[in-house]
Amino acid sequence: MEELDGEPTVTLIPGVNSKKKQKKQMCFDWGPGEMLVCETSFNKKEESETKPGCPFIYIIRKDIDVYSQILRKLFNESHGIFVGLQRIEEELTGKSRKAQLVRVSKNYRSVIRACMEEMHQVAIAAKDPAIGRQFSSQVSILSAMELIWNLCEILFIEVAPAGALLLHLLDWVRLHVCEVDSLLADVLGSENPSKHDSFWKLVTILVLQGRLDEARQMLSKEADASPSSAGMCRILGDLMRTMPVLSPGNTQTLTELELKWQHWHEECERHLQDSTFASSPHLESLCKIMLGDEAALLEQKELLNNWYHFLVTRLLYSHPTVKPIDLHLYAQSSLDLFLGGESSPEPLDNILLAAFEFDIHQVIKECSIALSNWWFVAHLTDLLDHCKLLQSHNLYFGSNMREFLLLEYASGLFAHHSLWQLGVDYFDYCPELGRVSLELHIERIPLSTEQKALKVLRICEQRQMTEQVRSICKILAMNAVRNNRLGSALSWSIRAKDAAFATLVSDRFLKDYCERGSFSDLDLIDNLGPAMMLSDRLTFLGKYREFHR
Repeated sequence: MEELDGEPTVTLIPGVNSKKKQKKQMCFDWGPGEMLVCETSFNKKEESETKPGCPFIYIIRKDIDVYSQILRKLFNESHGIFVGLQRIEEELTGKSRKAQLVRVSKNYRSVIRACMEEMHQVAIAAKDPAIGRQFSSQVSILSAMELIWNLCEILFIEVAPAGALLLHLLDWVRLHVCEVDSLLADVLGSENPSKHDSFWKLVTILVLQGRLDEARQMLSKEADASPSSAGMCRILGDLMRTMPVLSPGNTQTLTELELKWQHWHEECERHLQDSTFASSPHLESLCKIMLGDEAALLEQKELLNNWYHFLVTRLLYSHPTVKPIDLHLYAQSSLDLFLGGESSPEPLDNILLAAFEFDIHQVIKECSIALSNWWFVAHLTDLLDHCKLLQSHNLYFGSNMREFLLLEYASGLFAHHSLWQLGVDYFDYCPELGRVSLELHIERIPLSTEQKALKVLRICEQRQMTEQVRSICKILAMNAVRNNRLGSALSWSIRAKDAAFATLVSDRFLKDYCERGSFSDLDLIDNLGPAMMLSDRLTFLGKYREFHR
């Protein structure tokens, strides 16, 4: 974490001239969540003439995602899941603990998917193409986040053993390669499905995804429509039906499954060698796929879409009882085979590869670099920390990884006018540096209305943050004096225990009395009680009023 992994991204400031000959200088000022930037003149001594520069001041925000209406729903919903997880942590033990953590993970994923679907609808409805593209880009990012989270759930939280692991990976691929469902509806909705242009494309995709029951049903339609290929369709359909799979409720051992699978594999090979499907290239290609033939699989690159789909299909038909420890070998070779040296891996590929290698810290590191905000890494790291997977990893600057990422995420929330309230809870659950971070951030919240000030005050009082309580009360007292609301000003100065300010307000009360001959805010002055001892002038005001009565 000490080194930069690459050049930081360049942010272009429109209107600022960066040509060397202009000798222009940048002027900037940091804030907690943003930076002010402008161009300023810097003339040499001999140049007395002032040249006009850039007339604008730009605000560069560190975390612009907090200003997205749809992503705000993601932040709000996930906040409830996060707080719930911290509260139930102490009650969790054994199997119920694992089941609960898996449930929490699924809840996080369902929130991501809900935001993704809403964003997709907005992208479709957008009239401006540029805005539509912007939302579509955000959909792709959310989809990648859900893909990574789902894989981490399977490998690190479910900790699926050999056999069950492949079933989870198949579900993972099916969930994220969902174009096949609309294609299936399109083909089945046609007058003659087996004559549809996309019939064989559909059957191939179903086989690649391991949806063999649906593929058999499609082959039966081909058999009905074409008597000449009916025998071959029946044989291939039987091979699909008899393929051994480890179902969730099945009690057979892995050894039994491997033996059955070996016999089934040999039968598929025999049919291929006997040229059973020689007269039908489509059926022969399907049989080769079911044999796990790499060349046959790579011919379907377009239908596989990506290397991890290729990996799961390859495992299904070649190594169905793959152990978690061997996954990284198949993942790396699948990536190399699929890309074929034609292109280099994308950031998403590197993240998934790190997950298949069970390198949690690399997954978090790569995600931190690739994603535009801290939401994903903060919540995923917190969940993995509850799974006791990050205990050994402390950062060199004082905090552990979970706390560091939660602090960064909460700091981003405090840049927003209303989401800062969520950030308070994240700071609360950071035992080392959470409190001091909250104190620093809460002092910077603009108290634009008294209602907001009271909200901030309540948060500070609940946490016994006496300095911050005093500071807020002083600000409110000052505002009340400016607006000539002396009763309110006195009330806030008493609450702040600020003797000097209470003296100032008492003087104003006495001055008003001298000018008008009567006191304002009698209820407050009559009920000062022990508070009148805060300052001599306030004591005098209270006693003088008592004398009047």
